[in-house]
Amino acid sequence: MLDIRRETAEFLARLLKDHRERLGTRRGTRALGVFKQAVLVLRWFVDDTRLVQLARDNEISTPTAYRYLHEGLTVLADHAPDLSTALERAAQAGYTHLNLDGTVIRTDRVAAPGPNGADLWWSGKHRHHGGNIQVVSTPDGWPIWVSPVRPGREHDTTCARAHNLVDALNRLAATLDIPTLTDLGYENASEGFRHPVKKPQGRELTLDQTTFNKVIRGIHSVAERANALLKVTFKALRRVSLDPAAITRIARAALVLLQMEHGRIT
Repeated sequence: MLDIRRETAEFLARLLKDHRERLGTRRGTRALGVFKQAVLVLRWFVDDTRLVQLARDNEISTPTAYRYLHEGLTVLADHAPDLSTALERAAQAGYTHLNLDGTVIRTDRVAAPGPNGADLWWSGKHRHHGGNIQVVSTPDGWPIWVSPVRPGREHDTTCARAHNLVDALNRLAATLDIPTLTDLGYENASEGFRHPVKKPQGRELTLDQTTFNKVIRGIHSVAERANALLKVTFKALRRVSLDPAAITRIARAALVLLQMEHGRIT
């Protein structure tokens, strides 16, 4: 029994069926039907069931289980909205602002050399290996877009710029007056961002600045809900044992499943 609606499994099964038809897969040539394959993928997502166990339960080889999993990740990720679509939907919904927050997805993979000999996937802030993804959410903390993965050593602002996220959100604020609330990790990254005022060295904040910070932090704190919804709903996002580059597809696939499960895209 999975803590997920049957309709979600049927949705994934339909995507897999369409994918097989596009490939020209002949009937009876696959070890599993599309519904059983969908359940295999969902068990990995929701319960983080090991691929060896999934292979044993379905009487297939472990390489076949891996192939079925990656196929499921691909068809789901392909249905995730791109940035322009997500922001267009947000504008049509009439939101007063958006939230932006980064999260590091833990990975088990070994170290990889980066610039100046630094460990590419090591997050000094979180003190573990992982990949950074940026999450854009609505005022009530509902995720509407997730970015491709960047190495865990990179700062949130660096990641946001690499995805052209800063420019896109700045245009949204300039043209439609929809600012993006962030934490101090995005300090001075964009005119369209609203973040707390940093305390000056050796001086105190003014009363107006203190009040402003309380308001911004209070409103923006709900952005943590977006990250929590993804990680709590899908155990596979808490620690990824696959290639860190696969975090891109995993996060996008998780967003599609979450939106399907709750029947909400904005």
